[in-house]
Amino acid sequence: MTGEKLYQQVAALLEQQIEQGTYVAGDRLPGLRQLRQHFGVSMATMVTACEVLEQRGILEARPRSGFYVCSQPDSTPLLEEPCNELDGPSLVTGQERVLELVQSHNDPSILSLGAAAPPAECLPVAALDRSFARVRRTRRDSVSAYDFPPGNLELRTQIAKRMGYAGCTVGPDDIVLTQGCQDALTLSLRAVGSPGDVVAIESPTFYGILQAIESLGMRALEITTDPAEGMSPQALERALVTWPVRACVMMPSFGNPLGHLASDARKEALVNLLADHEVPLIEDDVYGELCFKGPRPWAAKAWDTRGNVLYCSSFSKTLGAGLRVGWVAPGRYRERVTYLKYATSQATAPMETLAVADYLERGGYERYLGQARRYYQRQVRRVTDAVLRHFPRGTQVTRPRGGFVIWVVLPEGHDSLELQRQALDAGMSIAPGPYFSPSGRYRRCLRLNCALPRSVDVETTLSRLF
Repeated sequence: MTGEKLYQQVAALLEQQIEQGTYVAGDRLPGLRQLRQHFGVSMATMVTACEVLEQRGILEARPRSGFYVCSQPDSTPLLEEPCNELDGPSLVTGQERVLELVQSHNDPSILSLGAAAPPAECLPVAALDRSFARVRRTRRDSVSAYDFPPGNLELRTQIAKRMGYAGCTVGPDDIVLTQGCQDALTLSLRAVGSPGDVVAIESPTFYGILQAIESLGMRALEITTDPAEGMSPQALERALVTWPVRACVMMPSFGNPLGHLASDARKEALVNLLADHEVPLIEDDVYGELCFKGPRPWAAKAWDTRGNVLYCSSFSKTLGAGLRVGWVAPGRYRERVTYLKYATSQATAPMETLAVADYLERGGYERYLGQARRYYQRQVRRVTDAVLRHFPRGTQVTRPRGGFVIWVVLPEGHDSLELQRQALDAGMSIAPGPYFSPSGRYRRCLRLNCALPRSVDVETTLSRLF
């Protein structure tokens, strides 16, 4: 019997024990030495078997602790009220209600399960403080001067290096700094379209994208989106031949709110399809750095050979939302985006951009990302398990492989808008499903933020919603 067959057999036996309930979600497996003796194999074979199950999302390795059983999905959640792109584009409505949600994030008495922002305790605050202090001490002239578009060269250089990990071959001159990813998205839409134009979007999609479309007088066209794989190329192609689509906005890597991750093949197909139809793709990759397993996924822009992808991102989900440091790599729309950035706000804040550049240049960001990824993975699992224990029977939950939000589908008869009112009365906020659709779909769906402070008792908190 070959070594390969042996570790596969051991992995299968261990998976069978998990399925039979010998070990349940959250359980720590016995130590590797004990498991090796139990299965009568070498340590190398046992380690490989556990790594196989880890790659399949069945086990989780925790540093200096061992292997733990991950929560397993019962099935892929079905989206309530699936969209039909042939129904046509629509004006964005109801987005003024989102203001109440984001304002609740500023209230210290409200536990924010709605706004997707990392807690301060999970950020590299001390290291960033040192970078800010160095910048104030050594770069006084730069801090007090205008930082006109495309923005600080040092930071653009660091960003170009980071984008290399996402498969993107770009240089500092290909990047324009912005005030967060929302600014990048809005500038990109302005660069490629005009009021009245049709913009294809994932359904459901991040409400910030809807607000950008609404503010520019454009119309949104909802495209069928799989909770695991993202936007359907087939559905997008039907829309492209039926409607005068001017642009497409999507989040193919850990999209908000579904947490989906499109495969490389799907990303390539979407990029080529849009390029063939001469429709620019605006890619929001703000969660791309927060993968739970393996290397960071490639961005859709990695397959862009025609300058058709406007890549938008920021450090809001990794270094802190308050920094408002983002960027866009706009491809062939670079000059237009640069001018619009200048015409809109003239410059970016030099203190923040210089401090982030200093932090990235000194190293430590990858180490911090590793810690953040592990923490968010644990938090997503904790919140998901608590939802399935305390929410009504029949509730379904997405199983993202990165980021820190989950999408919850409640059973028939439930209304997330009413649940939001009840949650606010109980001192917490959630994000109702209709916020993520231009036409107010997904009434029995909601998004939950799992990036909660360590002090939050997830079980007690979620049990109060039902």
